[in-house]
Amino acid sequence: MRKIHVACAVILHDGKIFATQRGYGEYKDGWEFPGGKIEEGETPEHAIVREIREELNTEIEPVRLLDTIEEDYPTFHISMKCFLCRVKSGKLELLEHEAARWLDREHLYDVAWLPADLELVRNQVEKLLADGEKDAAPKA
Repeated sequence: MRKIHVACAVILHDGKIFATQRGYGEYKDGWEFPGGKIEEGETPEHAIVREIREELNTEIEPVRLLDTIEEDYPTFHISMKCFLCRVKSGKLELLEHEAARWLDREHLYDVAWLPADLELVRNQVEKLLADGEKDAAPKA
């Protein structure tokens, strides 16, 4: 089975996380954390910064690795490095996605998450929001 290495950004601001709806491909209309494939010779941190710049015209800073999700889809296996991130500059413009939403703890399941992203929501994001974190900031 083909293995795809990707990085995603969990952008946290004001107690909400940023979710995007895919605008293309096999999983069009599914909800996910923004990000994309890690290119040859690229670190996951560099990949997520590049992908968010390309997809959302925004500069982010990865704060810390939250999790690595391993998920089997029907035609491939995804290995997803998931980073808690903060926005450095930009307005999160949708250049490739259908829609986006800021979700708080009470509305995390109001969207149809793709399988790997759903696992991340259950494993890390619920706890992150339950712990009352409001913004992505480096841990002291």
